[in-house]
Amino acid sequence: MKKPIVSLAVAAGLLVSTAPAAIYAKPLAVQSQVKHPGFDHKVVNNLNVENTYNHIRYLSQTPRVAGTPDEENAVRYVKEQFESYGYKTEIQEFTFIGYTPPSKIELKVAGFDNLKPDSFTYSVNGDINGELVLAGLGTKEELAGKDLTGKIALIERGSISFGEKVINASEAGAAGVIIYNNAEGSLNGTLGEMDKRYVPVLSLSKAEGEALAAVVKKGGVTANLKIEGADAGERTSHNVIATKPATNKNKAKDGAILMGAHHDSVPGAPGANDDASGTASVLELARVFKDIPTDTELRFITFGAEELGLLGSEHYVSTLTQEEARKIIGYFNMDMVGSKDAGDLSIKTVDGNPNIVSQLSQASSKRLNGLPTPLEEGGRSDHVPFFEAGIPSASFIHTPTEPWYHTPEDTLDKISKEKLLDVAEIVGTAVYSLAHPDNQGPKTVKTPKAAKPQDRHEQNIK
Repeated sequence: MKKPIVSLAVAAGLLVSTAPAAIYAKPLAVQSQVKHPGFDHKVVNNLNVENTYNHIRYLSQTPRVAGTPDEENAVRYVKEQFESYGYKTEIQEFTFIGYTPPSKIELKVAGFDNLKPDSFTYSVNGDINGELVLAGLGTKEELAGKDLTGKIALIERGSISFGEKVINASEAGAAGVIIYNNAEGSLNGTLGEMDKRYVPVLSLSKAEGEALAAVVKKGGVTANLKIEGADAGERTSHNVIATKPATNKNKAKDGAILMGAHHDSVPGAPGANDDASGTASVLELARVFKDIPTDTELRFITFGAEELGLLGSEHYVSTLTQEEARKIIGYFNMDMVGSKDAGDLSIKTVDGNPNIVSQLSQASSKRLNGLPTPLEEGGRSDHVPFFEAGIPSASFIHTPTEPWYHTPEDTLDKISKEKLLDVAEIVGTAVYSLAHPDNQGPKTVKTPKAAKPQDRHEQNIK
């Protein structure tokens, strides 16, 4: 779903991955859990996809980048909607180290009129004029004894990280750095984290870098490197949590079912599908369930900073005690559930194995659509931290993703009401099949299983 590279630290706490929370040991006899499939109509008949569509319309007016006023506006909107349904709603704040990309980057070299530099995450601002010098791969060994004072180091990608290259050049006296690719195409990436030793750094493609290096070998080449508007520092994001206690407290079961999505988007993308569609679906399901009797606690959550490495869901799970984690029966995650240009719906579990969330959902889709929604292995969304804590979880997404993924074209006109309704019906009836007052609930548990590192979702930077 998303491409991994750099995770940003959550200052508020680390994931409690060792909590012995409940997880279901083997495929349940799901049909036996659903004793009254006719109850589906209580959810299906009350869903109004126009509500979902209008939520997307509001949320996708601007990008909702984590830690920005636009994300805060989305948080306020979600909170107001939950409260209008009568839910007790909590705003859970957390902090992270964020980065604002530069508003302007320039590289001027005599004889090169069409250079197309790119920036690195965590690069610093600067306006540098200096002689260009070759610095190989920028390793400590290559730069040992070299005086780069006031110069701009031209470095090839490879061997060590971008951040190490910049630090090594800086410690040798360089005022700026240019890193060029060692493979075809342009280069963008990250320095990994903030560091006071960084100097301004830009990137070039392989062809541009090699052409520049050939000229620099002859000596006497100067350059002007300019970066403006970059900013790194602590940011604040929020999760929004609405809770519905069991309707009849005397018959309430000891457990909670969670439904969620992320409300943030990437820079420059209105995020109608990613993930205003999921957030809007959570809001509509919350509206529907407000008047339906349930014997199990329901929680509706929208997470912040998912696009920066699942930071909101990580923080939420990290705040759960072992007892609270054990109470969670399952988490239903909705991420990118409305694009008319994406493929068919699939259910993703981190390890590809069935659990109560996937099984109830497959049973629902079979009742509603005639066939169970396919189960596939997949991480990179907010169901991952729950899985790592031993909590059954699954994510709903249409695959392959649409061509507009993470672009300014992820807009309202690309949204399919039919797909939105289908996902809401499947999730809503799956939840209700377990939470309706006559259901006996599952009983088998086993020890949680650790997630694979590659299933972590991180920021989409190569």
